[in-house]
Amino acid sequence: MALCYVCPHRCGVERPQTMHSEGVFGSCNCGMKPIVAKAGLHMWEEPCISGKRGSGTVFFSGCNLHCIFCQNYDISCQRKGKEITIERLQAIYQELIAKGAHNINLVTPTHFTEAILKSLSIPLSVPVVYNTSGFETLDTLGSLKGKVQIYLPDLKYSNNNLAIKYSNAPDYFRIAKAAIKEMYKQVGDYKLDSEGIMTSGVIIRHLILPNNLENSKNIIDWVSDNFNPGQVMFSLMHQYIPCGNANIYPEINRKLTSAEYKEVEDYLYSSNIEDGFVQEEEAADSDFIPTFDGDGV
Repeated sequence: MALCYVCPHRCGVERPQTMHSEGVFGSCNCGMKPIVAKAGLHMWEEPCISGKRGSGTVFFSGCNLHCIFCQNYDISCQRKGKEITIERLQAIYQELIAKGAHNINLVTPTHFTEAILKSLSIPLSVPVVYNTSGFETLDTLGSLKGKVQIYLPDLKYSNNNLAIKYSNAPDYFRIAKAAIKEMYKQVGDYKLDSEGIMTSGVIIRHLILPNNLENSKNIIDWVSDNFNPGQVMFSLMHQYIPCGNANIYPEINRKLTSAEYKEVEDYLYSSNIEDGFVQEEEAADSDFIPTFDGDGV
């Protein structure tokens, strides 16, 4: 095992093969063997991802970010899940495809890129979705070229002070901007099939945080300034609820108000962004957070 530089933290440690081995685990706090918390047909992604049959979603445990408010805190920070082999991961893909999945959706995959690349050595019959925080190195993204058809990155912060405070992600905006441009360079303008299901492309997601509307408006400005209609989709997310350790920061320890969301939504509508999605207020509900019970693993 070489020293690990798979994400922008660039820890440079020799990660152990499994969570049960001794050694230094780095920022993601995981070994090399993939940990999966749940796998199944997911109906709550964007409509062009979930469609009518569902997105074949594989939830990996651990993360290269440490978002204080993470809705998947049990798996991202506490690493709840089961270590599996590459062969089992490949079998999970095929089981989901057999159930009718429109795609294979890899959620929080970055720190397991080496295993994922091996698992995708044989092309799948459906698109592969790389569902990421946006905190990616160009080298890692380069290794995925041709194996990933759809990129689903977050663009969390335009304010790097917020990125450090809430996610321990120094220089997040510069890194994520470069990563998203590389994603678009690889897969090009988004494409939908006759049923409106995405076959390739980029959907940029942004989750609005309470009391941080300028952060969101600056994200919209950047997307508007760097992509033309028909190139990428933009998903404005209303689903923030305080999870994890959000209570540490009172300013984000609540849901968005209707006025906050409307202000950002109106700003989006005044931009030249034409392609994408907005969420209803009802999306901010814990009922939409999956139960990470090991189902499908």
